[in-house]
Amino acid sequence: MSNNKIAPSILAADYANFASELKRIEATGAEYVHIDIMDGQFVPNISFGADVVASMRKHSKLVFDCHLMVVDPERYVDAFAQAGADIMTIHVEATQHIHGALQKIKAAGMKAGVVINPGTPVQALIPVLNLVDQVLIMTVNPGFGGQAFIPECLEKVTQVAQIRDQKGYNFDIEVDGGVDNQTIKACYDAGANVFVAGSYLFKAQDLTAQVETLRVALND
Repeated sequence: MSNNKIAPSILAADYANFASELKRIEATGAEYVHIDIMDGQFVPNISFGADVVASMRKHSKLVFDCHLMVVDPERYVDAFAQAGADIMTIHVEATQHIHGALQKIKAAGMKAGVVINPGTPVQALIPVLNLVDQVLIMTVNPGFGGQAFIPECLEKVTQVAQIRDQKGYNFDIEVDGGVDNQTIKACYDAGANVFVAGSYLFKAQDLTAQVETLRVALND
């Protein structure tokens, strides 16, 4: 079985119909649903919070991959654990206490992920790589969907994969931003195995067929 995971971003879905959109995502065979949480401070956009995630949880058994783009994310660990998040991924840039915040996520029973923005070096991740289940390399600047892929970020994916292999760590490498059937193979070749896609997937009426284009591109 492939270790690759497709994670449709519900930020690009129809907000008025999350229950039916989750069913559509499930029907594609996607492994995760990616849920972006934005507070209007760490990024300029605002999305939704733990209460909305809890309401989604009633309608889906998918892995909830929650990406928090919020200031001091450690304040929300318990709320997202109770809401049913499976993975809680937080930015090194968003807290002064990244090590403790990741420990708190693990203690709450969730998998812990850490994120860096395009302008943040891989070195910022090194002190916590032994703690995490997932590393997310942003391939656009966070906050809005539909942005163009930043190819220079692929070097970071390669660096993180090399460190993981050298140290014997066991975490997934996720990419988020501008992922489509033209960019996904380069992400995979660099070392990524979890692929977040939003506007590319949801612009199509047939979500299942669109997800399949990503799987085909991975195997080219």
